Amino acid sequence: MAPLKSLEQEYPILDSNFQSFCASHDIFSVEDLLLHDLYVLAAFAEQESSSERLKQGIAQVLSIIDGQHQPWLNGIELLEDAQRNKHVLSTGCEGIDLLLHGGLRVGQLTELVGPSSSGKTQVCLLAASNVAKKHIGSVVYLDTGNSFSPQRVTQFICQHSDPAIDQAKHRTLQKMQGGDCKVQLLIVDSVSSMVTPILGGSGSQGHALMISAGYLLKKLAHEHNIAVLDPTLRIRLKASDLKNGFRNKKGKNQKKGRKIV
Repeated sequence: MAPLKSLEQEYPILDSNFQSFCASHDIFSVEDLLLHDLYVLAAFAEQESSSERLKQGIAQVLSIIDGQHQPWLNGIELLEDAQRNKHVLSTGCEGIDLLLHGGLRVGQLTELVGPSSSGKTQVCLLAASNVAKKHIGSVVYLDTGNSFSPQRVTQFICQHSDPAIDQAKHRTLQKMQGGDCKVQLLIVDSVSSMVTPILGGSGSQGHALMISAGYLLKKLAHEHNIAVLDPTLRIRLKASDLKNGFRNKKGKNQKKGRKIV
């Protein structure tokens, strides 16, 4: 996102004084500001002589962000959208479906978190097989770590075969050949495997990039009415990260429409 200095000409409230205040809290861009606990930042602003102007600057940055995105939906609109479009897709594993209250919800990003070799990719392969097999829809599988196994997918599909499923597979094949098979599930395996080798798994830049990627995947899920599954490595947070806002203080910083398993 844009550096704060680049916004000064268009928004005079974001002057050198505001930039200096932000820099004293390691904030140099709009993204840096979003990573901080805004309640804590506002409390620090209260201690300054120009507190009102600083708080106006924080509000200005937030209004810039709001102006770049669609407005929030109210509760009735969210309910109507969920009833009309946001069904769930079974992963093929009863335990995981139970944990997710039915499965992978269309319109949402589901993050599958765990250490390396804990079975995240196997869950992705199972979910891809199950959705393609039972829901008459396409699955897009983005493999960033060379871990995709067609043989494993074949095993999952062939484990349970009955006439109804065979007919569904035949109809799916016909739709795919006719270019009329809607994508229902996007699996990105995984964003963290691309970020970690470059920026590491514990630095603020790595966390910021992961947060940005998560937001984009959530937006993609909602706008295209698909389910998105992202298996990611367990992230270790340092004390400095907690201080800078990587905490869910009574749910204040928790992202809506984003499940973590």
